[in-house]
Amino acid sequence: MLHDMWKTARWAILAVFCVMFVIVLLGLNKSPAMELDRIFFYSVVGVFIGLYFFYKGFCWQREKRLIENTPTSNIRGIAMGLVEVKGEVVPAQKKTLTSPLTGKDCVYYRYSVEEYRSSGKSSRWVTIKDGVKGIPFYVKDKTGQVLVDSKGAHIDIPADFQFQTGTFKAAPPASVQKFLVKEGISATALFGFNRQLRFTEYYIAPKDALFVMGTAADNPHVGEATAVQGVEDVMIQSGGPLFYISDKSEKDVLAGYGWRIRGGLFGGGALSVVCLVIIFKYLGLL
Repeated sequence: MLHDMWKTARWAILAVFCVMFVIVLLGLNKSPAMELDRIFFYSVVGVFIGLYFFYKGFCWQREKRLIENTPTSNIRGIAMGLVEVKGEVVPAQKKTLTSPLTGKDCVYYRYSVEEYRSSGKSSRWVTIKDGVKGIPFYVKDKTGQVLVDSKGAHIDIPADFQFQTGTFKAAPPASVQKFLVKEGISATALFGFNRQLRFTEYYIAPKDALFVMGTAADNPHVGEATAVQGVEDVMIQSGGPLFYISDKSEKDVLAGYGWRIRGGLFGGGALSVVCLVIIFKYLGLL
């Protein structure tokens, strides 16, 4: 839920920028010459940002149609090529991964450690450590299981762990402290105060329910003509028009695409148009 809210918030921020540019446009003639030059520069940047999101809107629309037009297959009956399956995660190896911040058994993890830094009048979060790792795993339904290699996939899952430290905030959990010691990262600043750090971790664990859309191709881990069942010689992997893994239902995945498409096409298009109007006004063409 929070992941979807953040995606929606990004498009809201883009819309706010559009409104801000309109306000600037209305008071453009009253601005000093130096301010006009700055507005012109930001407008040029805004045009390219808007065009980028407009282009991404079409890309997301194409991906959404691929998902809509590809029927969900029973794993036992999948064929080579682009496929869509749903099922439960089963480790392909006896040994799973251990997520670095929480110590959870998993088949995929992604994490980041950020520090809040100030420089003059500006402040921002800066990534000081991050990482991602995955191993092949099975997705199992009532008809069978198929191997999935998540390398190269767009993995759409919410954060499983988030924690923030600060001067008047609690110290991080023991598992995070152990990670900091291992990586040589100090959790304290001058005078022993806690540094303002933000920890985020995503992982895919055994028994998680997944929606997977990718390319079913030859399984390199199985020798030719040695598979007992045909699906054992198949692995879902990158290489096709879309490789997407999510712990959401297909309905929720499509809803998320809908928000991104609207934000990209309408938000990006509006931003470019407003910025172009400002540029033309600056150049005296309007």
